Order: sequence, then C-alpha cells, then structure tokens
Amino acid sequence: MIRLHGLRKTFKEANRTVVAVDGVDLEIREGEIFGIIGYSGAGKSTLIRMINMLERPTEGAVVVGEREMTRLNKAALRKARQEIGMIFQHFNLLWSRTVRDNVAFPLEVAGWPKARIGPRVEELLHLVGLSERADAYPSQLSGGQKQRVGIARALANYPKVLLSDEATSALDPQTTDSILELLARINREMGLTIVLITHEMHVIRKICHRVAVMERGKLVEMGPVEDVFRNPQQPITRQFVQQLSQAPIADGEYTYPEGGEVWRLFLGGGDGQATVIPQLMRDYALAVALLRSHVQPLQERLYGTVDLHVQGEKGEREKARQFLLAHDVKVEVLRPDV
Repeated sequence: MIRLHGLRKTFKEANRTVVAVDGVDLEIREGEIFGIIGYSGAGKSTLIRMINMLERPTEGAVVVGEREMTRLNKAALRKARQEIGMIFQHFNLLWSRTVRDNVAFPLEVAGWPKARIGPRVEELLHLVGLSERADAYPSQLSGGQKQRVGIARALANYPKVLLSDEATSALDPQTTDSILELLARINREMGLTIVLITHEMHVIRKICHRVAVMERGKLVEMGPVEDVFRNPQQPITRQFVQQLSQAPIADGEYTYPEGGEVWRLFLGGGDGQATVIPQLMRDYALAVALLRSHVQPLQERLYGTVDLHVQGEKGEREKARQFLLAHDVKVEVLRPDV
C-alpha cells in the first residue's frame, strides 16, 4: 500500500544542513494500523508529511497504492491527496464554520454537488458520534470532540489511507482512549490503512499492528507490536517499553519487607503468563506476597512487571524460578535472602 524508498529530507538552518529524515526504507501493508514512535526531533512528523507530499523529500521515492507521489504534477497530486486523509495534533479546524460546515469543506473543495454533500456529512457525523453537535462551533467543543470533527473531515472523500500526526497528544488519557477506539473501529469496519505517529507507547500498545521506532532521522527498529514489546532490541525501544512496564517510585516511597527474597517478574505476553502467579502460590511450598504490580494488556496478553516477596527453602525457590523461566517470565532478584 505505502512504500518509502531511500527517503531523505534535509533543511537549511543558518549556516548548516539539518538532516530530518535519513535514508528510510519502509513498507506499510494495506489495511493495517502502523505506528511510528520517537522522541521530539526524531523526524517522525517530517516522515509522515512526506507521504502526502506536504513535505517534499530531498531524495527518495514515496509510492501510495499505484502512484509514485514524488513524480506527480500539481494537478495529479491534488487528486491523489483526496485518497489520503490527515488528522492533526491541534485539530486545524475552521473556527468560523460549524461542525457540519467543517466536515463539508473538503467536499466543497473537491467539487461535490450540494445534494451529495449533506447526506455524506450526516453519515460522517453519525460515525464519529457528533450528530447532535452539527450546528456547534469549534469553540463550543471539548478537545475530544474537536478531534472527532477532524477525523470526520479527514474521511470525507472516502480516503484509502488515514495519516495521524500526534492526534492524541493534546488530549487527556480517557479522551485519548476514546479516540483510539474510534480509529480502531474505522480500521476494522472500513479496512482503512492508518499510519500514526506518537511519542507515547500507550498509543502503540492500544491499537497498532506493527511499529517502527525512529531516532535521529533513522528507523532503528521495526516489527509486530507484540514482538517489540516482548523483546526490544535497541536502547531507545527499551525506554519506550519501560513507559508501560514500570511505574515510577519516588525515593523513600517503597520499603521491602524483612527476610526472604524480593523478585521482579517481567511479563512479556507469553502463553499462560496470566496464571503463573496463582500457580506459583498454589504449587510450591513458598510464602508469596504481592508487593507491587504494573501490568498492562496488549492484544489480550499481559505485559509489565510484578514484584513479589518470596519466603521458603532455597531449593524450592529455585524450582519456582525454573517454573517461571519455562513460561518465558524473566526473574530479577531485587533483594536476595541474606
């Protein structure tokens, strides 16, 4: 569906050349939700804007469907962009227009007859749950509602691809989840290919099928989301995964019990991991107490860390550790039995 070949983008800044995207090769499959994650300045926004030629690459090719975007003239590019919707971090709504008129705007630009625009707008407002707010203005909407208008507008021309440029980073967590659930439903029901960029691993975990990690303009790691969570290869990827796998603990906030060992279990989504702790408590002659858990679901599996206080004979503890390892649960001894 989307193929990027040797993509490079440089900018002139004062007396130096800044490399924003540096030799990216990437293929995004039709119908998938593909996430691109990186910290500020990694080049992810520039990369996604080159897919619809809002930024022209300095080198390389962008192919969307059967079109090589980098070779199109202005008229052909305008037509091609009608098949690529885009939603933005700061909504980019027309503040003097109502919700209904904001959604109608791209259809007016595309030359749709008025008789077709009305029904299409009503259909889209129903899809995003804003039928009752059709006559409101952007200033009267919450952040989540504004983004729903942006999504409806991006879908107006029946696009085949939807680009999301940090579309949830200005929203609170609950609203973020509702927007992500809407995007996942659009993907399922319409078969739309979605490319989203973010700096939040929660967004990737929630809806993406595959993820690419960007650092200093390069793609440094890529794969199915589950594989990347279970076995991150690059230091920057491990930092992102740790956003979800460990909750911060302030100095002095947490005191371990006396005696026994303290284990940290790393759940990586393996089969049967959801039941390993109850089995550990039931099948081994150990006194096991749960100290702390920070576990997140990912595509019906569990990821994160669990801290246990474990007391019992050394041999029995070793059997229990081997049981956990056999279920692909890594064990770190935070405090040995001394």
